[in-house]
Amino acid sequence: MKTRAKLPAPVRSLIALAFWVGIWWIISLIVGREVLIPSPPAVVKRLFELVQTADFHLSVLMSVLRITAGFAAAVAAGIVTGAVSAKIRAADALISPLMSVIKATPVASFIILALVWINKELIPVFISALMVIPVIHGNVKEGVLSADPQLLEMAYVFRFTKGQRLRRIYIPAVSPYLSAGAKTCLGLAWKAGVASEVLCFASNSIGSKLYSSKIYLETTDMFAWTVTVIIMSMIIEKLLTSLITLWQRKRKNDKNKRSEKAV
Repeated sequence: MKTRAKLPAPVRSLIALAFWVGIWWIISLIVGREVLIPSPPAVVKRLFELVQTADFHLSVLMSVLRITAGFAAAVAAGIVTGAVSAKIRAADALISPLMSVIKATPVASFIILALVWINKELIPVFISALMVIPVIHGNVKEGVLSADPQLLEMAYVFRFTKGQRLRRIYIPAVSPYLSAGAKTCLGLAWKAGVASEVLCFASNSIGSKLYSSKIYLETTDMFAWTVTVIIMSMIIEKLLTSLITLWQRKRKNDKNKRSEKAV
């Protein structure tokens, strides 16, 4: 029985993209008003015009810096709180309700409250971190709890130091959970960060450009900036995935080297 040759993943992705862009184009033709739904060629043309301006590069750079700073801070904080919660029940009893409240509260509520509490330029950092930390916290906690009890018992028998237990047992156990959480949270950080830029009108940001285009009914600009958000999110996610893959490969190589030395 002959099996059908499968198309490579990039080709399938391009076909899917072409399909949805075609749907978008058809809808724009049916509506027939650029102010409501601009056509794909008009958006691409406007995007290329924006890319050639210094204001575009500054806005993208500042948004990336703010959201990345929030994401990095949340990952660091989530690792600490997750590890502490997994090892200390009292800490878990205190931290878990807070994480549940953060997950349940709408992003808009936090943004409005943050406008009262902190400088508007720091709100995207704060909101991005707030959306990421519960996921990282939960994943790290699960990773620590999933550590093999037999390995932990062996570490106790052979009197491993805390550093050795961390390197040999806990980090390998947590790594898959942390990697999955980081990949999931990056999209959340971007959406929440840009949304906060829109509502707080942060200077030199993608969100402020989206808000301005909405106020002045520049729908083509709005679509062009939205496409920019999507592209930047994909690029940063790809970079993060590559870094995680390199780190995992390095750990695997180090483990193989240690095994060879032991033999």
